Amino acid sequence: MKIQVSPQKTAELDKVGRKAKPERGTIAEWTVTVLLLLFGTTTLVQAFVIPTGSMEDTLLVGDHLLVDKLAYAPPGPLTKNLLPYTDPKRGDIIVFRYPVDIRQTFVKRVIGVPGDHIKLVNKQVYRNGVKLNEPYKFHKTEYVDAYRDNFPGQPYLQLSEGALDMLERHVVNGEVVVPPNSYFAMGDNRDNSLDSRYWGFVPRENIIGKPLIIYWSYETTTDRLASQGISIDHLVDLGKNFFVKTRWRRTFNLIHPYASQD
Repeated sequence: MKIQVSPQKTAELDKVGRKAKPERGTIAEWTVTVLLLLFGTTTLVQAFVIPTGSMEDTLLVGDHLLVDKLAYAPPGPLTKNLLPYTDPKRGDIIVFRYPVDIRQTFVKRVIGVPGDHIKLVNKQVYRNGVKLNEPYKFHKTEYVDAYRDNFPGQPYLQLSEGALDMLERHVVNGEVVVPPNSYFAMGDNRDNSLDSRYWGFVPRENIIGKPLIIYWSYETTTDRLASQGISIDHLVDLGKNFFVKTRWRRTFNLIHPYASQD
């Protein structure tokens, strides 16, 4: 990835309010999902495969998703009363163009919306002074990293321009303040996620949509999900192990946001 991070740190990372309006109910989500499956085009939905473990154990390497591209689309004069357009909310999982290189697509969870104050203390996230309850997050290392786990702090590694701008211009009293039309996003695999701590905010215009459903899940590795297309090794593995390595229990699982109460 085109980011100024030490090779050792990059390898490690790549391994892997206010009261919001009520979310669409389960029945409504299934209705939208079925309609998109039946009538969707690339304008409505986009297929996406999870290539790294940064969202484990919520999303696994090899999960294939359908992304609702209408969820956050700006409403038009006619469609605003017909479709459930919303702004990204705290706890939403979003798919977006990587700010450092928009040719790449990332998936993370929204931790902060415009105006939120964010900090981490010993791996624990505080938003607007409140310690967050995050049942979706996982910590897979026991040690405390000075920058990663006590954020924002003094970085010991080279960061992208977006991260440097965030630290220089958007830190108040030891907390990152999310600016307008921007979002602070983190991976659920909190200790192994290349996220806003390292490259800054997600611009609103970079957000593609919201994952709706895992339509297929296949046990594989990041190396086999090559950035420039599916590797030959992956195709061979599919031919040999399709039925054995398909995670049948994850197939057609809906992807739900976590409704934050603050």
